[in-house]
Amino acid sequence: MEKIQMTTPLVEMDGDEMTRVLWQQIKDELLLPFIDLKTEYYDLGLPYREQTGDQVTVDSAEATKKYGVAVKCATITPNAQRVEEYKLSQMWKSPNGTIRAILDGTVFRAPIMVKGISPVVKTWKKPITIARHAYGDVYKSTEYRVPGPGKAELVFTGEDGKEQFRQTIYDFECGGVLQGQYNKDSSISSFARSCFQYAIDTKQDLWFATKDTISKKYDHTFKDIFQEIFDAEYKAKFDELGIEYFYTLIDDAVARVVRSQGGFIWACKNYDGDVMSDMVSTAFGSLAMMTSVLVSPDGKYEYEAAHGTVTRHYYKYLKGEETSTNPVATLFAWTGALRKRGELDGIPALMEFADKLEQATIDTIEGGVMTRDLVGLWEGETPAQGVNSLDFLKAIRAKLEASI
Repeated sequence: MEKIQMTTPLVEMDGDEMTRVLWQQIKDELLLPFIDLKTEYYDLGLPYREQTGDQVTVDSAEATKKYGVAVKCATITPNAQRVEEYKLSQMWKSPNGTIRAILDGTVFRAPIMVKGISPVVKTWKKPITIARHAYGDVYKSTEYRVPGPGKAELVFTGEDGKEQFRQTIYDFECGGVLQGQYNKDSSISSFARSCFQYAIDTKQDLWFATKDTISKKYDHTFKDIFQEIFDAEYKAKFDELGIEYFYTLIDDAVARVVRSQGGFIWACKNYDGDVMSDMVSTAFGSLAMMTSVLVSPDGKYEYEAAHGTVTRHYYKYLKGEETSTNPVATLFAWTGALRKRGELDGIPALMEFADKLEQATIDTIEGGVMTRDLVGLWEGETPAQGVNSLDFLKAIRAKLEASI
């Protein structure tokens, strides 16, 4: 069979530990035999980030801005223990955070659904995609433990040094706590545009929710910016595609989501998105079956798995022990990136290959062959057969070859 030709390279960001092992196995078993794979390679493994002073992460993000589509392996964000383990010169920042900041992007997470693994919420028939605004709010807050009676004030001083606003927050009659948080119009606008753009790309309804009835300045600003951008820039396209932008209060949104059939994008402020993405991923079954894509307001895409580097399995792998690590989310990062590259470059064969590889993966699981993490969730009629990672990839390859 002649290999599918690519014209523009994908930006390939390699990673750490067990996912790095799976990364190479996926390429060897499922990509290189079928595609003349063109990538611009960046090693985001922790040793090379240390060697380059994390410059490689910045370079990979700039390459994504240049080429438009990237695929990323899971990476370690070091803590004190990792600094010691890898003999690091410093506790390097999260690569995801660095890339997100450079691309000014929003992360969209969606579950991969298969027959035989049912969502906890029985009404859910289609995936629910969570869009989290990963900037500011409580994650960039300033906090103070109030020691005793006194007055707390909110003060804003203009760039010219003149005080423009002063308001009493509370006259404390005893000890307590204070928190100041912020966000920026520019960040909220980027978040809104990324959400509207992704809804158009995926032809899904977009829901957005805050608590503007209580937070009449803070949350209301989010609501207003979303509505202004939608009306001015995206409404006509939504109408053309027959999709809807829907705003409601966050408590109403939660009730509606639980009663829904799924099949929409749910845009959330930072804290709401943090909580709800974990709730949705758990309710759908497994974080190893969760896709993640970073989308910039100007239409740049970086695909990755939603999970970490699977450290525990990596230590077993290093000892020569067999591991059954689920590669599905990492594999779907590759298929998502290849499909988008094919779409942008006008290569239908590449898009079709991505579709067939995803279907082969789902057919393999639905046929009863899966990694061991899914066996406990399995409700299908065919008995579940838990296999190691490489045997699972080989089973997918057999299904793929039968379909092309």
